[in-house]
Amino acid sequence: MTSFSETISVGDAEMTLYGNMPAGEGALAGIVVIQHGAGVDTFMRAMVNRLTDAGYAAVAPDLYHRLDRSLEPTARRQQLKDREIIADVDATVDFLREHPRVDAARLGLTGFCMGGRVVYLMAAANPHFKAAVAYYGGNIMVAWGEGAQPPFARTGEIGCPLLFHFGADDTNPSPEDMQKLDEELTRCGKEHEFHTYDDAGHGFMDFTNAQRYREAAEQASWPRTLAFFARHLGSPK
Repeated sequence: MTSFSETISVGDAEMTLYGNMPAGEGALAGIVVIQHGAGVDTFMRAMVNRLTDAGYAAVAPDLYHRLDRSLEPTARRQQLKDREIIADVDATVDFLREHPRVDAARLGLTGFCMGGRVVYLMAAANPHFKAAVAYYGGNIMVAWGEGAQPPFARTGEIGCPLLFHFGADDTNPSPEDMQKLDEELTRCGKEHEFHTYDDAGHGFMDFTNAQRYREAAEQASWPRTLAFFARHLGSPK
């Protein structure tokens, strides 16, 4: 594996990507990995690296790059705007599409916590994704920033198959949210696959948080994620 840190331009701003890709030659499928509320931290870098272990080129953009680093992660998350998130992820997609090791026609997207919400949003906002995997994305019915539409309102624009992992004990997204999402995706004719994990709440994948982490849910969900990407993006290499 070859991990790297890259700085790219988003309008007048500079944004850092954490990335990794298998060593060697040949075009790879690429995956954008969207951070949870804590940012691109140990857990998020590990998720990028695990995707690379599976054969993918993977990159995680720092969506907090415009915000004051002295703020706590929760305060930073509350200042995010959908308009800027879309610009950041679009710039990340452009980076992958232009990279000589990446097959521009085979791009996927995954995210955790707030990143799961961004997955739902970007599956609608960017047409280049061929598969999207959301882990316990909350606030999908809520718009971030003045003039923005909630991701839920853009369900009809989703352009790729969606896999969504839920914790049975989660409250955001709640079981009622899951039902509402399922009904709307079905109404709009969008291909989707939902899985719920017992004895798991929000953040069940985060092995750095002993209170939230659930090994059984992680071990059940991750192979499904890799199988979903393989099905819709083809072989990673």
